[in-house]
Amino acid sequence: QPVVEGPAEVSEPPQETATNYLDEIVNSCISEMPLEDKVAGLFIITPEALTGTDIVVRAGDTTREKLGEHAVGGLVYFSQNIKDSAQLTEMLQNTQSWRKYPVFLAVDEEGGKVSRVAESGLADNVGSMGDIGSGGDAAAAREAGAAIGNYLSGYGFNLDFAPVADVIAENTTIGDRSFGGDPNLVAPMVSAMIEGIQSTKVSACMKHFPGIGDTTEDSHDGMAVTQKTLEEFSATDFPVYQAGIEAGVDLIMVSHISVPNVTGDNTPSSLSGQMVNDILRGQLGYQGIVVTDAMNMGAITEYYTADEAAVKALQAGVDMILMPEDFGIAYSGVLDAVNNGTLTEERINESLQRIYRIKYKDKVEE
Repeated sequence: QPVVEGPAEVSEPPQETATNYLDEIVNSCISEMPLEDKVAGLFIITPEALTGTDIVVRAGDTTREKLGEHAVGGLVYFSQNIKDSAQLTEMLQNTQSWRKYPVFLAVDEEGGKVSRVAESGLADNVGSMGDIGSGGDAAAAREAGAAIGNYLSGYGFNLDFAPVADVIAENTTIGDRSFGGDPNLVAPMVSAMIEGIQSTKVSACMKHFPGIGDTTEDSHDGMAVTQKTLEEFSATDFPVYQAGIEAGVDLIMVSHISVPNVTGDNTPSSLSGQMVNDILRGQLGYQGIVVTDAMNMGAITEYYTADEAAVKALQAGVDMILMPEDFGIAYSGVLDAVNNGTLTEERINESLQRIYRIKYKDKVEE
């Protein structure tokens, strides 16, 4: 009997090839960085904190000089930095042209009342997530995310601190920034918005883990506490984060909320190894970038110095420190912690690998 062989399979290059190529790029970059640059790369700060000036609306010689001194991982901009479209575009372009390594240029653009660019009149506001959520159509959330991502990338931003993944209960501080109070509704909305934003090459950051939808206290002002148990979080909040993780979200922001019924004390989640390493990474399986909420909030500054808070966050498994109370003190504190063995350089490299896998991922997508 003649043997008829099937056609030879023409397989696409395995996924591992792309992953290995990305890791090669990332590790090559990190291996050449001096420790000072590695530590600076863990911070996202305001342009004012970088330059030491009151209000930054352009990136000139001072920005160039300071980026050379401190190669920060990202800069976050607020309404005060945004005047008109030409000014914003030029400021971000100049900043990109002077950075030593790839840098996140970030903004809070959630839609609705927290929309720095749209509220400055430079884009159409897509409306609140509460309104989109009440419509019950995830496609509308995806369209809103794509619309936001498109105008942000047009100006030069590459990171959006959105969407809000909180599931709201009564008396919440979040209000219509959330898609709603039902995790079965919020989860598909959040994952759709992430897909919309990231379809434009802008990284999304869902917030505020583990969920601040039921607190009446504002961590801007001081300690905020929830009495939720791990079982309650698993029922109401974690399904939303799981959906976002499955959607491939680039960053997750950890809040400063205290969860004593989970951790046993009032340590803010952003400084808790149990919340970050054990639950977010271990239980939920998240391997992307973890960033703190702004570290200049009262929930942190009333109890910790800037350097103490930054070191504790990194020890907890966080990758990036957002807006420390004093960048110079926080930066020096982390540097000292590595030099004296409180933190290892391997631990710093681990975070940098996560950060640069996101920053360089477009190099292997083409």
